[in-house]
Amino acid sequence: MNFSPSGLPQLVRAAGVPVSDLLPFRLDKRNAVALDLSAQNPQLLQIDLKDTAALDAYVRAHTRAAGARAAVGGYDEDRVLYRRSEHFGGAEPRTVHLGVDVWTEAGTPVFAPLGGHVHSFRDNVGFGDYGPTIILEHRLPGGTFYSLYGHLSRASLDGLRVGQSFRSGQRLGTIGPYPENGDWPPHLHFQLMTDMLGRAGDFPGVAAPSQRDYYLAVCPDPAFLLLP
Repeated sequence: MNFSPSGLPQLVRAAGVPVSDLLPFRLDKRNAVALDLSAQNPQLLQIDLKDTAALDAYVRAHTRAAGARAAVGGYDEDRVLYRRSEHFGGAEPRTVHLGVDVWTEAGTPVFAPLGGHVHSFRDNVGFGDYGPTIILEHRLPGGTFYSLYGHLSRASLDGLRVGQSFRSGQRLGTIGPYPENGDWPPHLHFQLMTDMLGRAGDFPGVAAPSQRDYYLAVCPDPAFLLLP
C-alpha cells in the first residue's frame, strides 16, 4: 500500500475508473433508511437477538415504516447486536463494526462497484459468521485495495475461481437467506481493506474496542462507493 486510507476516495477519483451501484437500486434517501444497531437503540433490548426470525421482523418493519427498500448503516458503530453470537466473544468482545450493512431482500443481486479480480472466497459457516464471502482485489495506478462482500448466497460461490476478473457493474452474486448467510436477516456486509494482513476468504468485520483505531485505519469508510 502506498496511499493513506483517508486518501482512498481521491485515489479512486484520480484513477478515473468506472464506479457502479452495489445493488439494482441506488442507496439514496428515497430507497434507504438508517438503521441503528447500537446499545443506544432501546428497541433492540426488546428483541431476543439470538432469534434470527425476530430480528429479521424488526429490520423489515423498520424498513417498511420508512417506505424504503433497504436499511443501511453501521460503519464505526459500537453495536449491542453481537451479543447474539459467541463468534464475537473472547476476553474482550468485538463490538465495533468495520463495514456498512445493507439490509434488504434475500436474492437481491450484488454488483462489483469497481473492476477487479477475485482475491479469495470462502463459505464462512457458523452462527453469526459471514457465510458465503467474496473478496475482490482492486489495482489502481496509485495503489491496491480490497473489497469484501459477506452474507451472500451459496450459489454466489458456484464456479468462482481465484483471479477471476469482474468489471464495474458486473453481477457478483446475490444476498443470501438465513441460515446459509451466517444466520442473519438478509443483508450485504460491504467493507474495504487497504491490507489483507495475510488473510484469505475472510477478514474481521467487527473489532474489539481496544483495537478500534488500528482496524479503522486498515478499513476506511466505504460510504464514497455507496453513492457513486
